[in-house]
Amino acid sequence: MNNNERIDIRWAPSRRVRPADAELGFGKYFTDHMFVMEYEGGRWANPRIVPYGPLSLDPSTSAIHYGQAMFEGMKAFRGKDDCIRAFRIDKHAMRMRDGAARLCMPSLEVADFKEALLSLLSVDQDWVPRSHGTALYIRPTMIATDTQLGVRASSKYTFFIILSPVGPYYGTEGLKPLKIWVENRYVRASKGGLGAVKAAGNYATSMLASEEAKKRGYAQVLWLDAAGHRTLEEVGTMNLFLRIGDEVITPPLEGTILAGVTRDSVLTLLRSWGVKASERRISLDEVQAAAKAGTLREVFGCGTAAVISPVGEFGHSDGIIPVGNGQVGELTRRIYDTITGIQSGQLPDTHGWLTEVPALPMGAQEVVPAERVVVAG
Repeated sequence: MNNNERIDIRWAPSRRVRPADAELGFGKYFTDHMFVMEYEGGRWANPRIVPYGPLSLDPSTSAIHYGQAMFEGMKAFRGKDDCIRAFRIDKHAMRMRDGAARLCMPSLEVADFKEALLSLLSVDQDWVPRSHGTALYIRPTMIATDTQLGVRASSKYTFFIILSPVGPYYGTEGLKPLKIWVENRYVRASKGGLGAVKAAGNYATSMLASEEAKKRGYAQVLWLDAAGHRTLEEVGTMNLFLRIGDEVITPPLEGTILAGVTRDSVLTLLRSWGVKASERRISLDEVQAAAKAGTLREVFGCGTAAVISPVGEFGHSDGIIPVGNGQVGELTRRIYDTITGIQSGQLPDTHGWLTEVPALPMGAQEVVPAERVVVAG
């Protein structure tokens, strides 16, 4: 954004009915406002917060035809002190900024990303739910908006942020181990591809394998490498961790795996606790051998939506690979309790992961009960 640009706030003329916390689910409801701005002529311009509603897109819009689209996902939480805090927004902003280059999209500076996000959270702060395990999910998105057919990078883009109040990922059941299918036919990503970017197309790629796994009775798939189908990569849409003996292992970031913010948080916690945490390749053969030897103690996936998803067993074409005793492991639970405790404000934020949301939109001096107010940006 131009340093002299202002974020224009256009208040919604009427407010949506807010669902009860117990009815939230995930991604079903959206707040009263959204942030929008456009890129054209080499700069971002016209930043604004407007009532939530449809985007107007020409049928020839580039993103629809050629897939130039990416997004982020993060959360904000209401603490017992009623203060609202967003989790690791700098890290998410940097990932979106750095990933844009791979899709030939313009970068969005971290400061601009944060200002847009914090201003929107301030406007819709009443939507942050209060019950334990709930949060406000944040979805920043960038799409190409040229209106001309032809395979080339767009010259115009739209960036927007929408917010969705969400309930506990595991509902009333609590942390529950999942059954995961080892996928040896389809691949999520290959070297040189888009696996390390939060590109929309990555999720379309995963859907068929996921649907087939569910028909077999499995919650998600374990992705293997594209070349030999023997090295572990991600689990569903999450980063993967395995505890074999006293070592915790996660596949390395080598261009096919998303650099998860929760993944980074898990590694930070493990190393601060003195746990041996390795980023290295691990094969399906090693996992099977560990299970047979009784040293495959715990497995879990991690990501923004669920935080931590324990794995109780793997199923594959040759049979079943049991994980520990099939229950939630002690380290898995400790990590989950620690991250969610920090997010909710019940545990101290010793790593500086939380950003407090201002009570008023950034730059505002007072609450103005008007249809339109301009905020310095």
